[in-house]
Amino acid sequence: MNPAAVADILRRGEVLLGAMGDDQYIRKLPAAYHASIGGHYRHCLDHFTAFFDGMASGAIDYDARARDPRLENDRTFALALTRDLRGKAEAMTPGDLSRPVTARCKVGYEDAGGTEAASTLGREAMFCISHAVHHHALIGVMCSLMDVPLPDGFGVAPSTLRHRESARGA
Repeated sequence: MNPAAVADILRRGEVLLGAMGDDQYIRKLPAAYHASIGGHYRHCLDHFTAFFDGMASGAIDYDARARDPRLENDRTFALALTRDLRGKAEAMTPGDLSRPVTARCKVGYEDAGGTEAASTLGREAMFCISHAVHHHALIGVMCSLMDVPLPDGFGVAPSTLRHRESARGA
């Protein structure tokens, strides 16, 4: 796992936010379950914030997200946090990613509490990136409904992009 991958997914978010207006960021789309791009983007930032908080404490709790409405209603505020998180990602070293952490997340609908698992920062970085890619794909659909241009490869898994490139070359 390369720390640059965390910075890259956050940089992709910065590019996306720069490609749209405030009204597009907050617009709730009936075809997307009345969700907004801002809501999906805030959700991703919450996970990366939990990751970096856990980097400092040794315990990542994905259920203790702030869910700050400013992140889904103020594109400039979301962009500032994205840049801050990208700076933290750029400061990470490969050694940081091998550090053990405890990850907590509610995974059962009937459970009262969350599930805890031993993990590493690297594994949790992989989770946050994969999670963001999937939300970016949903954001991509929402952008297409509003004719917002997407950066190349936005919302597509890195392995899928590599596969497409190799298939073109074959």
